[in-house]
Amino acid sequence: MKANQQFERGVALFNARKFFEAHEAWEELWLVEPEPEKRFLQGLIQLAAALHHCSRGNSRGAKSLLAAGIAKLERFPDRHRGLALAQLRAQATRCVRWLGQKEGREPPLPKIRAASLKGRPARSTGPRKTKLPIRRT
Repeated sequence: MKANQQFERGVALFNARKFFEAHEAWEELWLVEPEPEKRFLQGLIQLAAALHHCSRGNSRGAKSLLAAGIAKLERFPDRHRGLALAQLRAQATRCVRWLGQKEGREPPLPKIRAASLKGRPARSTGPRKTKLPIRRT
């Protein structure tokens, strides 16, 4: 599979709430990618790993990895590699806040969207949001 296809596969898995699988797909690319893309992929990997921890009830690990992933992604423009990165960072930040307060029934899980040319995210044609079982600790 070509690198771009592998990257897109990771995005699709992330949006399908298959966070562990998304992490694995991107990690294959991360191992061989030079900087600065290596750091970008690491940020996405950390978000995916965080949300996997969240689904397993590890709020502390999830918050830590979300913060690390957001920090890495902040080094990139709002639109990077065809993604609406500003929106992803904002969604991940809301998830960190939710984990700190644990308000509501489900965390506001981030979704990766394509960036439009006008600066607004394009509408997603990916899978619909599914409920993720969350065990609170």
